[in-house]
Amino acid sequence: MAVARREKPKVLCLDDEPAVVEGIARSLRKVYTVLPHTRGDEALSDLERQPDVAAVISDMRMPAMNGAQFLARARDIAPDATRMLLTGQTDLDAAISAVNDGQIFRFLTKPCAPPALRGAVAAAVAQHRLVTSERVLLQKTLRGSVEVMMEVLGLVSPTYFGRATRLRHLAADLAAELGYEAEWEIEVAAMLAQLGYVALPPALAEKAYFGRPLAPEERAEVERAFTKAVEMLAPIPRLDRILWIIEHHRRPRSGIETARGATDDLVRATEILKVAADFDELSADPRGSAQLAIDTMRGRDDAYAHDVLDALERLRGGGHRSRIAEVPLDALQPGMILVDDLHLQNGILLVARGYEVTDHLLERMRGYGPDAFADAPVRVILPRDDAQAA
Repeated sequence: MAVARREKPKVLCLDDEPAVVEGIARSLRKVYTVLPHTRGDEALSDLERQPDVAAVISDMRMPAMNGAQFLARARDIAPDATRMLLTGQTDLDAAISAVNDGQIFRFLTKPCAPPALRGAVAAAVAQHRLVTSERVLLQKTLRGSVEVMMEVLGLVSPTYFGRATRLRHLAADLAAELGYEAEWEIEVAAMLAQLGYVALPPALAEKAYFGRPLAPEERAEVERAFTKAVEMLAPIPRLDRILWIIEHHRRPRSGIETARGATDDLVRATEILKVAADFDELSADPRGSAQLAIDTMRGRDDAYAHDVLDALERLRGGGHRSRIAEVPLDALQPGMILVDDLHLQNGILLVARGYEVTDHLLERMRGYGPDAFADAPVRVILPRDDAQAA
């Protein structure tokens, strides 16, 4: 049985002296895939094509673009890559600039002996591996835990579990449409933001769910539900960014941008969730339409990021390609998304619209027996592959 060869970690090096670049490559190429460059612009272009680079080494004093400037731009392109500075000078101001702007991992001085270079690169690659593996572990563990939690919420409060799943799908679609990379954070925030609603009185929860007018005191109570969700989740480690999104997505857009701790990516994620949440609330009225909800949102002056609204219209507006089909209950398949609430014959809500059909749901439905549901087709959104084949 053949064993797959492990791909060598990639190390990008930049120095305006070709002899230095060749010396670095010679010292590292047995263990690493070396990407040698003598020009900063070419090195940045290569980094854009290969963002999985594990370590970046740059000289400090170079024409056109010094090492501090290069490493700062490299950080924007490949933030997980470990950055190191190779310099023969002792300019303190330049070194401080490199640390602040490029967040470098280590300084190396010229001339750098091959053993010292290899040791530093090995540490840099190990750091890169630690950062990336920790993020993957966090995403998988957190998302899995949230999905289990939401399954339990679906049994306790199917109405808001349906809303959570709708928001998750719409927010993820918007993030993908806009090219936002941390899609998983928005998905988790969309689901967890609904936890506070469990504490609302049932009558108020129903009014909020269907987008009915709320009195000022009722609106304040609903807003407090999001604060309650944040308070419940605060003890869980590593949720800082997700809690920030949950806490701020009900605020006016100007309040999001100026909030304490705001960064460009957090603001963007919060704007996406805000658009998804308000659209879901407005489109809950069966007398309206998706396009009417979007037009209503456009009428709210500067309440939303315009490009997010444009993306919403492309995905859910009157001109988007429908993936909706009617299927018998016994033809439901995992991955389909319910367009309407699913009730038992006695009127009890089993799952709300927006629920993604799972094996667990199908097992629950079989447990009720064949006469528990109305003998009628249900409307579903088909999975993408099925919709394209239809």
